[in-house]
Amino acid sequence: MKNLFAPRYVLAVQNLAVSKDFYMKSLGFHLLDEYPGWTFLERDNVVLMLGECTEEKPAAQIGDHSYFAYIEVNDASSLYQEFDERGVSFIKTIRDEVWGMREFGLTTVDGHRIMFGQDLA
Repeated sequence: MKNLFAPRYVLAVQNLAVSKDFYMKSLGFHLLDEYPGWTFLERDNVVLMLGECTEEKPAAQIGDHSYFAYIEVNDASSLYQEFDERGVSFIKTIRDEVWGMREFGLTTVDGHRIMFGQDLA
């Protein structure tokens, strides 16, 4: 039996209300739970834990090689279209890669870089 089974992505955000709104309206996540300074969101089996960290360096200032999540999906093309219709800002347009994945990447309102990939095998 595998022991590791459910990754959760913990993302530091500057403004919890603005970030929550982005993930829900732009990426289709729904509210799972809230606590002071924290919002938990879920879409399918992906859980995001947003923590408000107003004193920390924003993710956008960390640099171009800082990816905060890579999420495997069943249909990258339809998800890309959904996000595009919602006005999401992409850092990588959808394309098939030599390593056998159809991928695209986006940036959030806080500058988190998130990749989505579909196994083409």
